[in-house]
Amino acid sequence: MILRQLFDYDTWTYSYLVADPESKEAVLIDPVLTQIDRDLSLLSELELNLKYALDTHVHADHVTASGHLREKTQCKTGVAKKNGVACADLALEEGETLTLGQLSIHVLETPGHTPGCLSFKIGHAIFTGDALFIRGCGRTDFQQGNAGQLYDSIQNKLLTLPDKTIVYPGHDYQGRTTSTIGEEKNHNPRLQLSRSQFVEFMKTLNLANPKLIMEAVPSNQSCGK
Repeated sequence: MILRQLFDYDTWTYSYLVADPESKEAVLIDPVLTQIDRDLSLLSELELNLKYALDTHVHADHVTASGHLREKTQCKTGVAKKNGVACADLALEEGETLTLGQLSIHVLETPGHTPGCLSFKIGHAIFTGDALFIRGCGRTDFQQGNAGQLYDSIQNKLLTLPDKTIVYPGHDYQGRTTSTIGEEKNHNPRLQLSRSQFVEFMKTLNLANPKLIMEAVPSNQSCGK
């Protein structure tokens, strides 16, 4: 499996390029519009054919590149069915599987940060978007977030994966790149809380809204156009 972790410094966002080395079919997960030239150059350099541009959710901190990538590469765009993004080619739900040559992309619904959050499992890797971070998790105080729902998604779905599963988060604000399910079980302080404690803790974060929220959310409902 070809895997590249890509970073947008302005929004602390990770995007991921994953490809099958034999077929050269590729997916970009959570592509950022301002980084589209970088990502297209990498696809060209590695001689990859972009098959999918997938978003883990409707982002509030950056504008997705999915619609522009579709125009330039004829890839299919995908987001959760629950988001009701009419312009997306694929309205994804729990249990669906997409293929990249010999690789399979398994779709998991992991709501809580927003009602329409997805995680993507490819091989021994899980791309968790804003559901599970390294030693943290996504916020739940806007876009119909629900702390109890997020706790359930993490505990009852993500943490049931094998401990060696590699976690690739949607963001990291401390310079960390990857973790594992086993590490997060043992060392993520938020995951040591009971459900009620977790819900109360999430109420106390008092985080500022993302700078681009007024632009990003409506743009991402239109595939970044």
